[in-house]
Amino acid sequence: KTNKLTNMSGFDGYKIPADLKKDFTPDETNEMRRAYQAFDINGDGHIDADELKSVLDNLGEKVSADALNKMIDEVDTDGNKTVEWDEFCQMMHNIRNGKGEAAMAQVVKKAAKMFNVEGAGGAVHTFSEEERDAFTLHLNNCLGKDPDLSNMPMKIDSMELFENCQDGLMLCKLINLAEEGSVDERALNKKKNMNVYQKTENQNLAINAARAIGCQVVNVGAMDLIEGRPILILGLIWQIIKLQLTSNISLKDCPELVLLLEDGEELEDLLKLSAEDILLRWFNYHLKNAGSARRVTNFGGDLKDSECYSILLNQITKCGLVGAGDDKAKATQVIANANAMGVESFIQPNDIVKGNKKLNLGFCAQIFNTNSGLVISEEELADFDFAGLDLDDAGDTREERIFRMWINSLNIDGLYINDLFGDLTDGVAILKIMDKVEPGIVSWRKVNMSPKNKFKRVENCNYAVTLAKQMKFSMVNIGGLDICDKNKKLILGIIWQLMRRHTINILTNLTPGDKLVTDNEIIQWANDKVKSSGKPSSIRNFNDSSIASGQFLLDLCASVESRAVDPSIVSSGSTPESKLNNARYAISVARKIGACVFLTPEDIVEVKSKMVLMFVASLWNASLSMA
Repeated sequence: KTNKLTNMSGFDGYKIPADLKKDFTPDETNEMRRAYQAFDINGDGHIDADELKSVLDNLGEKVSADALNKMIDEVDTDGNKTVEWDEFCQMMHNIRNGKGEAAMAQVVKKAAKMFNVEGAGGAVHTFSEEERDAFTLHLNNCLGKDPDLSNMPMKIDSMELFENCQDGLMLCKLINLAEEGSVDERALNKKKNMNVYQKTENQNLAINAARAIGCQVVNVGAMDLIEGRPILILGLIWQIIKLQLTSNISLKDCPELVLLLEDGEELEDLLKLSAEDILLRWFNYHLKNAGSARRVTNFGGDLKDSECYSILLNQITKCGLVGAGDDKAKATQVIANANAMGVESFIQPNDIVKGNKKLNLGFCAQIFNTNSGLVISEEELADFDFAGLDLDDAGDTREERIFRMWINSLNIDGLYINDLFGDLTDGVAILKIMDKVEPGIVSWRKVNMSPKNKFKRVENCNYAVTLAKQMKFSMVNIGGLDICDKNKKLILGIIWQLMRRHTINILTNLTPGDKLVTDNEIIQWANDKVKSSGKPSSIRNFNDSSIASGQFLLDLCASVESRAVDPSIVSSGSTPESKLNNARYAISVARKIGACVFLTPEDIVEVKSKMVLMFVASLWNASLSMA
C-alpha cells in the first residue's frame, strides 16, 4: 500500500485503459489516480460503499445505505458491488463526453479539494487542508502544554497532526477532554520511540474509548492510525472534537435551554433534539429577538456572508454589527468579535466564506459554550417540571447512556440516538437495532417507516415485541404500548437483552458449534483463563461480591495479555477509593487489549451483573480475535 503521507505520483499500477487514453492529458490522468486512491482508503484496488461513506462523512454529507449502493451501481459495470479503476475511468470518460453524470461523479467533484493539493517536495495530500489546520490549532489550544506530549505545539501548516497521532497518545488525551475519565492514563504507554505493540495498545484504547463515548468508528483499526491515514484520522478527530464541544449542550447542563421550546412542546421534546438541532434553534432564537428576518437552517451556506454571525454576536455581547466589506473581511471581523468575548476559535475566515459545515458547527458550539446569551430567572425555571425527567437519577441515567452509546457505536444507517426513551417511541429505531443484532429478522414491509399517529407507532412497537419473543427474550407483561409510552424500566430491559445477544452472537461465531454461548460458559472460560495464568482468584457468578475489588477482572485481563497490566498499579481493592481505581484501570486495560466494553467503574464496584457479564464476554471476544 502507498503511504499517503508520501509522494503518490508513483501510482504505476493504475493505467488508463487503452481505448480511453486519448481522452486524458498526463496531468488529468495523475489527478484521476490521486482521486481514485483518495476514495480507495484501504488501498485494495476497489472502492466499496463503506469507503464511499467515509469520504462523504468527511465532507459532512449524510447519505443513506440505499443511496450509497445506488452510487456504486451506477458505475459498477461488472456487478460486484465495488468500483474498480477501469470503471472509474469509464465514469470520468462518460462525464467528459456528455453521456450522463453519475451521482458518484458529483462526490468526486466535491471532494476534489481533498486530493488535488501539492505540498512541499511534491507530496500530494489526500484530505482537507482547512480541516487539518483547524484541528491542529484546536489541539494546540487544548493540549499544547501537556507534559506528556513533547511534540506540542504542532506547526499549523504541516503534516505533524498525522505524525503525532501515530502513537495514540494524543488521541487518548483528546478523548479525555471530550469526556473526562474515559481513558485511565495509567494504562497508556507514554515513552518516546514506542514499538508497534505499544502503539497498538494505545490505538486500541483510543478506538474503543471513542466508541464508548458515542463515536461511530467503522473500518478503522489500530494499524490505520499508526500508518497515519489522513482521512481516517481527520474523521475520528472531528467526531471527538464535536463531542467535546457539544457534550454540555443539554438540559441537565444548561436548563436555560427551556427558552428554546416552541409552541405546544414539552421538556421531553428538547431531549430528543441533537446538539446540532439545539444550536440551530439557539441561533434562530437570537436572530428573532434581534428583529432579524434571517434564519439559519444549516451550518454551511446560510452562514457564508457572516451576517447571521454578526447579529448573533451583537445580540449576546453588544459588540456592534460588522461593517461593510467583502465576505472574507466580514468573516474576519466576526472571528475577532468572538475572540474578544473569550472564544478560543479554530475557524478561519475562508472556512466561513466557503461554508465549511464542520468548522462552522464547531464555531457555533464554542460561542454557545462561552456565552449562550440565554437568561432566565429562578422563578421562571420553577415553572418547568425538571423532576419528571429524572435528569439526576444517577443509576438509570448511567444505564441509559451506556445503552445509547452502544447503539450509536453500531453505526446503523439513518440512526443516531439522542434520547433513548424518546427516540424509540415510533418503533422504527428499535426494529433497526433488532435487524442489526439479528440480520434479516425484520420484515420491513410490515413496518410503518413514517408513522403519523399513535396507532401506527404502537403497531410498530407491537411488532418489535413479537420479534423479541421470537428471539427468546424475557418479555413478561411487556407490550408495544410500553415502548410507545416510554416505560423506562421495560425499555432498558429490552435494550439490555439486545446488547447481550449482539455480544453473544459475536462470541458464538468465534467459538466451535452453533449453539449460543451461555452465561455459565462465559464464567467457566474466565475462571479457567485466570487459573491457567497461575492466579488464585475466581468468581462464582456475575453477582459475586469479590468482583467489586476489581482484582479478578484485572487478573483476567493479564491472563489474556500479560504485558497489558502493570502489577504495581493494581491495589488491594480494600477501600472504596482503591476499588474505583482498580475498576477504572481494568476498563482501560480491557480496551487496549482490544475489548470494546461499555460500562463505568461504578458498575464494577457496585457489581452490576449485566455490565460485568458484558465486560467478561467482550474480553473473551478479544482473546479469540487475538488468537
